[in-house]
Amino acid sequence: MGVQPGSRLGRSIGRRFLFEWAGTACAGIVVVLLGVLWHLTSGIDHLVYDRYLNLRSRPASQDIVLVEIDNASIDAFGRWPWPRSVHAQLVDRLADAGAAAVVYDVLFTERSPDDERFARALSRVPSFLPILLNPADDSGRRVAVRPVGPLAQAAAGLGHINLEVDSDGIVRSVALFEGDADSRWPQLMVPLWRKIRDGDVKLADRAAATRDAADPSHAAGADSEARFLIPFGAGANAYRKVSFAQVLAGQVPPDLLRGRVVLVGVTASGLYDRFATPLSGELGPLPGVYIHANVLDTLLTGTAIQPVSSAWVVAVSLVPLALLVAGFLVLSPWRTLLLLVGLVAASLGGSAALLYGARLWLSPVPAIVALLVVYPAWSWRRLEMTMAYLRKELRRLADEPYLLPEAQTPAVRGEFGGDALAQQMALMAQAAQRLQDMRRFVWDSLDAVPEPILVADLRGVVLIANHAARAYFERLGARATEGRLMSDAFGDVEFVKTIDSGADATSLARANWPAPLDPARAEFAALMASGVEVRARDGRDYLLRYARCTDAQGQAVGWIAGLVDVTPLHDAERQREDALRLLSHDMRSPQASIVALVETERKRGSIESEPARAVMERIERYARRALKLADDFVQLARAESQTYTLEPASLADLLIDASDEVWPQARAKRIQIDTQCDGDEMGWISADRSLMTRALVNLLNNAVKYSPEDTRIVCTIRMATGGATGGASRVICAISDQGYGIAAEDQTRLFEPFRRFHAGQRPEISGAGLGMAFVWTVVTRHGGDVGVESEPGRGTTITLSLPALDAPP
Repeated sequence: MGVQPGSRLGRSIGRRFLFEWAGTACAGIVVVLLGVLWHLTSGIDHLVYDRYLNLRSRPASQDIVLVEIDNASIDAFGRWPWPRSVHAQLVDRLADAGAAAVVYDVLFTERSPDDERFARALSRVPSFLPILLNPADDSGRRVAVRPVGPLAQAAAGLGHINLEVDSDGIVRSVALFEGDADSRWPQLMVPLWRKIRDGDVKLADRAAATRDAADPSHAAGADSEARFLIPFGAGANAYRKVSFAQVLAGQVPPDLLRGRVVLVGVTASGLYDRFATPLSGELGPLPGVYIHANVLDTLLTGTAIQPVSSAWVVAVSLVPLALLVAGFLVLSPWRTLLLLVGLVAASLGGSAALLYGARLWLSPVPAIVALLVVYPAWSWRRLEMTMAYLRKELRRLADEPYLLPEAQTPAVRGEFGGDALAQQMALMAQAAQRLQDMRRFVWDSLDAVPEPILVADLRGVVLIANHAARAYFERLGARATEGRLMSDAFGDVEFVKTIDSGADATSLARANWPAPLDPARAEFAALMASGVEVRARDGRDYLLRYARCTDAQGQAVGWIAGLVDVTPLHDAERQREDALRLLSHDMRSPQASIVALVETERKRGSIESEPARAVMERIERYARRALKLADDFVQLARAESQTYTLEPASLADLLIDASDEVWPQARAKRIQIDTQCDGDEMGWISADRSLMTRALVNLLNNAVKYSPEDTRIVCTIRMATGGATGGASRVICAISDQGYGIAAEDQTRLFEPFRRFHAGQRPEISGAGLGMAFVWTVVTRHGGDVGVESEPGRGTTITLSLPALDAPP
């Protein structure tokens, strides 16, 4: 059924439907815009994102080791903060152990007497220190507090350690670059990642990244924060970790630190900054050093999750909304509900697929919220419109006369009293009763038909199947046909041939089968109206035909499909063929034996008396006549019933072949056979070569037999077009003799079987009268015509008109 918003149930639904449908769609668009641009659904977005992260986990990098300033370290070295010399000892220990790099998540913004000592230690190993990036002031400027001078000079890189906290207090993302219009600072892990990428810092378990690896600052643009979502997983706190005090005490094996990035941070109770993450429900709040470790791990593995831009979220969210709104026009309520569920599932699945597969976060919540708002709103409005429409139509139905025989139940408007609901129920009850009566009438009428009948709408969806049709499909083990497409119901039948549509139609149907079973395919309407022969799974053959149904105004409303079992006819045809073969064999075998015996006795010379020789010649003549009769009879029967094998053929070539076959008889009577073609025209046709050649042989043989000696037979081939009528081209073949001619009263019966004519001026010629019937059958089954022009004593002209090869079917 086409999507026609202006027409439902065969009546115009007017502007109200269009306005409410468009208004519902606009409401859905507004919901999407509010959810994406005004972040009204951000809370649900975060919940869905966090749930997705909880469903997936990733292993912690073995290249990262955490040195924790934990409670045991506080107990060992005393109150925080510790002297810089303690940190210098730690860095020396790490450098001696062969650490690849050291990253401190501790601010060193105040001077200390041990700064030079600490700076010398930092210079032994690539070290990275944080800066304090203050919030923007009233002018928009942000002040970056760096580590003290010696430490900043000794460090291999500086970076901010600011973490972005969402509106619900959870850290999900990080900005690789922050600053103001005058300065732009990378996140603390970015300089380290660049060193690793460029090969300046070599890790034990990871090959150096290529120098052309993507730089977040370049990929995001010079002024962008290059923000991405941190892919937290169940292993967010599973990095290798050791205590600060253990390292200084020499209790950590050097192999654990060699070639690793060591992150030093505070985890002691009451000292460290706790942050909630999407996994805080399972892991609890994480120290900042753990979050920085996850950032570094993300940069090293290239698993950063990029949030999709708002424009793309709006565009993608509108796709399921558009599909649902379109489904309102063409789907039933149940299917619309299934579509809603499918779209919600597809939105969730698509978002998860992008997150897990492409590392892109596109929230499905705006689309789902829009769907859940639009669906009930539309259902409510459609219910109101449907009730109004039903009230109007039921009242109209109640006012119409009841036309079914012997069930007169006239409705009087005054009978429907009471409140509006009672009147509606009364009208509905009467309409239901009428519908039941009409259904019973239709069923009784269809069930009375002994052949399977299916009634379908214009799309080909089966509405009604009679008793014979249900029995047919039950016998084949197929499910109920109501509600299915006719092309599906008949989809397992095998095409056999077309009925009265020609060879081209057969080829067209065979090449496109089972497409002709779809009544909506207009190109096959004429073919199916003529009928096709099909074979079901049970091996029986049926004639399948489609007929168009129309209403009182002549408008097409559906289709009727009928099946007729033609298996008995085919059985009869096979019996007929068997009889022909039996008859041909039984007639030919004894006669051929007689001829063989006569020829054997003649060669032996055992027949000496003249009367005996005369008898034997007569026996031989009768036997040969019987053989000829059997051959002609079988050939005619097969020409009438068998399937022709059509192929391009030159009628001129076929005529020459026929002339060669008849040449011995013509030579015996000194008759000349001339073949003439119009120019270079060869008369190309689509024909069964053997049958068409035999038909031409019959014509030439008759021309020879019924012509006196020393005469001439002329065969001409020419092309004829439709001329002003624009008809198809045809090949005309005329065979003219100088024989005895045929009387006018005999010409009308010339092509009837077993018809032979004899005139006094010509000799008696043997024959069964089947040759011309064979010619007529072959030519007409090729789509041609046969004409005859003759006068007694003036000769005969037989004209064949056949479709040219390029003629349309």
